Amino acid sequence: MADAVTSQTLSDGATTAVMKFTNISDGNGESSVKKVDVSALTASPTGDACSRVHITQIWYAISGMRIDLEWDATTNVKALILGGGVALEPTVGHLDFRSFGGLKNTDASGVTGDIDLTTLHHTNNDAYTIILELKKSY
Repeated sequence: MADAVTSQTLSDGATTAVMKFTNISDGNGESSVKKVDVSALTASPTGDACSRVHITQIWYAISGMRIDLEWDATTNVKALILGGGVALEPTVGHLDFRSFGGLKNTDASGVTGDIDLTTLHHTNNDAYTIILELKKSY
């Protein structure tokens, strides 16, 4: 079996994209799974391809596992760590990074501009819902 995961693009405009991700774990988890593929996002009005995104806001509900959001590179770089508790009740939160322009992708070797996700300490029926608001760069 595998974790029951979904990825959904809620909006994808000229400057901003909003994406939603869910997982109900069967205990297997996810390891550096590409969640945001910048090459698949809508191009700018002038036709330029999206090359990177900044995380401007995040809403999350996590139960029983830790989530590592990672900037994809030759060796992934952690962008943000969420959750980590083992409580039955979900950890729920909203983080707003707009006041300083958002969490910016690193210039690590082999950077792709994509965002990957890894789950840790997951067990059967642990779950997450994550919504990312992303500022696009061309």
